[in-house]
Amino acid sequence: QAAFAHLSLAFRCDMFTLQQRVQVEKRARDAAEENIQEEMGQCQAALERLGPFCADTGCKETLEQLQHSLAVLAAAVKRATSAAEKLGAVHQEARMSRATEVMVQHVENLKRHHMREHAELEEMKRLIQQNSRNRQLVETQDDAEPRLRPHPLMRTFQQGSARRRVSIAVIPKQLLVRPHAGGTDG
Repeated sequence: QAAFAHLSLAFRCDMFTLQQRVQVEKRARDAAEENIQEEMGQCQAALERLGPFCADTGCKETLEQLQHSLAVLAAAVKRATSAAEKLGAVHQEARMSRATEVMVQHVENLKRHHMREHAELEEMKRLIQQNSRNRQLVETQDDAEPRLRPHPLMRTFQQGSARRRVSIAVIPKQLLVRPHAGGTDG
Protein backbone atom coordinates (compact mmCIF):
# COMPACT_ATOMS: atom_id res chain seq x y z
CA GLN A 1 0.00 0.00 0.00
CA ALA A 2 2.90 2.36 0.70
CA ALA A 3 4.33 1.67 -2.76
CA PHE A 4 0.93 2.44 -4.27
CA ALA A 5 0.68 5.70 -2.32
CA HIS A 6 4.17 6.79 -3.47
CA LEU A 7 3.36 5.81 -7.04
CA SER A 8 0.05 7.64 -6.96
CA LEU A 9 1.74 10.80 -5.67
CA ALA A 10 4.44 10.49 -8.35
CA PHE A 11 1.79 10.16 -11.08
CA ARG A 12 -0.05 13.22 -9.82
CA CYS A 13 3.18 15.23 -9.78
CA ASP A 14 4.13 13.95 -13.23
CA MET A 15 0.75 14.89 -14.66
CA PHE A 16 1.08 18.37 -13.18
CA THR A 17 4.39 19.03 -14.97
CA LEU A 18 4.01 16.77 -18.01
CA GLN A 19 3.19 19.42 -20.62
CA GLN A 20 6.08 21.62 -19.48
CA ARG A 21 8.53 18.71 -19.57
CA VAL A 22 7.36 17.67 -23.04
CA GLN A 23 7.92 21.21 -24.34
CA VAL A 24 11.38 21.40 -22.72
CA GLU A 25 12.41 18.03 -24.19
CA LYS A 26 11.14 18.99 -27.66
CA ARG A 27 13.13 22.21 -27.59
CA ALA A 28 16.25 20.35 -26.43
CA ARG A 29 15.85 17.76 -29.19
CA ASP A 30 15.24 20.39 -31.84
CA ALA A 31 18.28 22.39 -30.65
CA ALA A 32 20.48 19.27 -30.75
CA GLU A 33 19.29 18.40 -34.27
CA GLU A 34 19.84 21.99 -35.44
CA ASN A 35 23.36 21.95 -34.00
CA ILE A 36 24.15 18.66 -35.75
CA GLN A 37 22.73 19.96 -39.05
CA GLU A 38 24.73 23.17 -38.71
CA GLU A 39 27.96 21.25 -38.03
CA MET A 40 27.31 18.95 -40.98
CA GLY A 41 26.57 21.96 -43.19
CA GLN A 42 29.85 23.59 -42.12
CA CYS A 43 31.74 20.35 -42.91
CA GLN A 44 30.07 20.18 -46.32
CA ALA A 45 30.97 23.85 -47.02
CA ALA A 46 34.57 23.23 -45.94
CA LEU A 47 34.82 20.24 -48.28
CA GLU A 48 33.43 22.29 -51.17
CA ARG A 49 35.96 25.05 -50.48
CA LEU A 50 38.73 22.46 -50.52
CA GLY A 51 37.60 21.14 -53.91
CA PRO A 52 39.38 23.74 -56.11
CA PHE A 53 42.63 23.31 -54.18
CA CYS A 54 42.82 19.56 -54.86
CA ALA A 55 44.63 19.15 -58.18
CA ASP A 56 45.78 15.54 -58.10
CA THR A 57 43.46 12.53 -58.33
CA GLY A 58 44.38 11.18 -54.89
CA CYS A 59 43.28 14.37 -53.22
CA LYS A 60 40.04 14.45 -55.27
CA GLU A 61 39.29 10.82 -54.33
CA THR A 62 39.86 11.62 -50.66
CA LEU A 63 37.59 14.64 -50.97
CA GLU A 64 34.85 12.51 -52.59
CA GLN A 65 35.22 9.89 -49.83
CA LEU A 66 34.86 12.60 -47.21
CA GLN A 67 31.72 13.93 -48.89
CA HIS A 68 30.30 10.40 -49.12
CA SER A 69 31.19 9.77 -45.45
CA LEU A 70 29.49 13.04 -44.53
CA ALA A 71 26.29 11.94 -46.33
CA VAL A 72 26.45 8.53 -44.54
CA LEU A 73 27.00 10.34 -41.25
CA ALA A 74 23.94 12.56 -41.85
CA ALA A 75 21.79 9.46 -42.50
CA ALA A 76 23.26 7.74 -39.41
CA VAL A 77 22.42 10.77 -37.27
CA LYS A 78 18.78 10.61 -38.42
CA ARG A 79 18.65 6.88 -37.63
CA ALA A 80 20.29 7.45 -34.24
CA THR A 81 17.75 10.17 -33.41
CA SER A 82 14.87 7.86 -34.33
CA ALA A 83 16.44 4.95 -32.38
CA ALA A 84 16.98 7.21 -29.36
CA GLU A 85 13.30 8.21 -29.38
CA LYS A 86 12.28 4.53 -29.60
CA LEU A 87 14.67 3.60 -26.79
CA GLY A 88 13.28 6.39 -24.62
CA ALA A 89 9.75 5.14 -25.31
CA VAL A 90 10.76 1.58 -24.37
CA HIS A 91 12.41 2.80 -21.16
CA GLN A 92 9.27 4.72 -20.29
CA GLU A 93 7.17 1.65 -21.06
CA ALA A 94 9.37 -0.44 -18.75
CA ARG A 95 8.93 2.09 -15.93
CA MET A 96 5.19 2.23 -16.52
CA SER A 97 5.02 -1.56 -16.65
CA ARG A 98 6.55 -1.81 -13.17
CA ALA A 99 4.25 0.94 -11.92
CA THR A 100 1.24 -0.79 -13.45
CA GLU A 101 2.29 -4.05 -11.83
CA VAL A 102 2.39 -2.35 -8.42
CA MET A 103 -1.06 -0.85 -9.05
CA VAL A 104 -2.51 -4.18 -10.20
CA GLN A 105 -1.13 -5.91 -7.10
CA HIS A 106 -2.64 -3.20 -4.92
CA VAL A 107 -6.03 -3.59 -6.63
CA GLU A 108 -5.83 -7.40 -6.20
CA ASN A 109 -5.05 -6.92 -2.51
CA LEU A 110 -8.02 -4.58 -2.19
CA LYS A 111 -10.27 -7.12 -3.95
CA ARG A 112 -9.13 -9.92 -1.61
CA HIS A 113 -9.63 -7.66 1.40
CA HIS A 114 -13.09 -6.70 0.13
CA MET A 115 -14.06 -10.34 -0.45
CA ARG A 116 -12.84 -11.32 3.03
CA GLU A 117 -14.78 -8.48 4.64
CA HIS A 118 -17.84 -9.29 2.53
CA ALA A 119 -17.69 -12.93 3.65
CA GLU A 120 -17.36 -11.84 7.29
CA LEU A 121 -20.28 -9.45 6.85
CA GLU A 122 -22.45 -12.20 5.36
CA GLU A 123 -21.49 -14.54 8.21
CA MET A 124 -22.38 -11.85 10.75
CA LYS A 125 -25.73 -11.25 9.01
CA ARG A 126 -26.43 -14.97 9.10
CA LEU A 127 -25.55 -15.17 12.81
CA ILE A 128 -27.69 -12.11 13.62
CA GLN A 129 -30.64 -13.58 11.72
CA GLN A 130 -30.17 -16.91 13.46
CA ASN A 131 -29.97 -15.22 16.87
CA SER A 132 -33.04 -13.16 16.01
CA ARG A 133 -34.97 -16.33 15.08
CA ASN A 134 -33.83 -18.05 18.27
CA ARG A 135 -34.89 -15.05 20.34
CA GLN A 136 -38.29 -14.98 18.62
CA LEU A 137 -38.69 -18.69 19.24
CA VAL A 138 -37.86 -18.25 22.93
CA GLU A 139 -40.26 -15.32 23.20
CA THR A 140 -42.97 -17.36 21.46
CA GLN A 141 -42.39 -20.25 23.88
CA ASP A 142 -42.50 -17.83 26.81
CA ASP A 143 -45.81 -16.48 25.48
CA ALA A 144 -47.21 -20.02 25.09
CA GLU A 145 -46.13 -21.15 28.57
CA PRO A 146 -48.72 -19.12 30.55
CA ARG A 147 -51.41 -21.17 28.83
CA LEU A 148 -49.82 -24.31 30.23
CA ARG A 149 -49.51 -23.02 33.76
CA PRO A 150 -53.16 -23.58 34.71
CA HIS A 151 -52.59 -27.32 34.14
CA PRO A 152 -49.91 -28.44 36.62
CA LEU A 153 -50.77 -32.12 36.07
CA MET A 154 -50.00 -31.80 32.37
CA ARG A 155 -46.61 -30.27 33.13
CA THR A 156 -45.82 -33.04 35.63
CA PHE A 157 -46.80 -35.64 33.08
CA GLN A 158 -44.52 -34.07 30.44
CA GLN A 159 -41.61 -33.92 32.86
CA GLY A 160 -42.17 -37.52 33.93
CA SER A 161 -42.30 -38.80 30.36
CA ALA A 162 -39.17 -36.83 29.55
CA ARG A 163 -37.42 -38.47 32.50
CA ARG A 164 -38.57 -41.88 31.36
CA ARG A 165 -37.27 -41.32 27.85
CA VAL A 166 -33.90 -40.30 29.19
CA SER A 167 -33.68 -43.36 31.45
CA ILE A 168 -34.59 -45.67 28.56
CA ALA A 169 -31.98 -44.02 26.37
CA VAL A 170 -29.33 -44.67 29.02
CA ILE A 171 -29.96 -48.45 29.13
CA PRO A 172 -27.50 -50.19 26.80
CA LYS A 173 -28.98 -51.92 23.78
CA GLN A 174 -27.38 -55.21 24.83
CA LEU A 175 -29.67 -55.37 27.84
CA LEU A 176 -32.80 -54.50 25.88
CA VAL A 177 -32.39 -57.13 23.15
CA ARG A 178 -31.03 -60.52 24.19
CA PRO A 179 -29.39 -62.43 21.40
CA HIS A 180 -30.00 -66.17 21.12
CA ALA A 181 -26.82 -67.84 22.13
CA GLY A 182 -26.60 -71.20 20.41
CA GLY A 183 -29.94 -72.59 21.69
CA THR A 184 -29.02 -72.79 25.38
CA ASP A 185 -31.66 -70.75 27.11
CA GLY A 186 -31.65 -70.89 30.91
